[in-house]
Amino acid sequence: MSMAILTSSQYQNHRLINLIVVHCSATRCDRSYTLEDCRRDHLARGFANIGYHFYITRDGMVHAGRPLYQEGAHAQGYNKYSIGICYEGGLNPAGQPADTRTEAQRSTLAALLHHLHTDYPNARILGHRDLPGVAKSCPCFDVVI
Repeated sequence: MSMAILTSSQYQNHRLINLIVVHCSATRCDRSYTLEDCRRDHLARGFANIGYHFYITRDGMVHAGRPLYQEGAHAQGYNKYSIGICYEGGLNPAGQPADTRTEAQRSTLAALLHHLHTDYPNARILGHRDLPGVAKSCPCFDVVI
């Protein structure tokens, strides 16, 4: 994982962050869904850019989405004070919700969450489905920190 984009400490005084929300792209694990695919789909939905701050592809690479100083568009009602992380996948080949993270994604996500927790020690880390009022399976695993 490249740590070059993990420079959140330079932004931590620009936005109050009290949540770090983990998402999946809700795409089948046997099909590619790149950062640019996600960005294109978010733009088509009327977003100003990709809604997530970080996107982790199946090869374990973490990609920068929105800058951390900008509010995301990933968890309605919670974006102002949160950071959004998304991993590619979340659906099995049949299209059913499943934890489809590769070992590389698991490792990258753990390192990214550790880094963000260091920069934002008071932020709660949880899955999208753990937010009140969310009726989705996302991120299709229990986010336990």
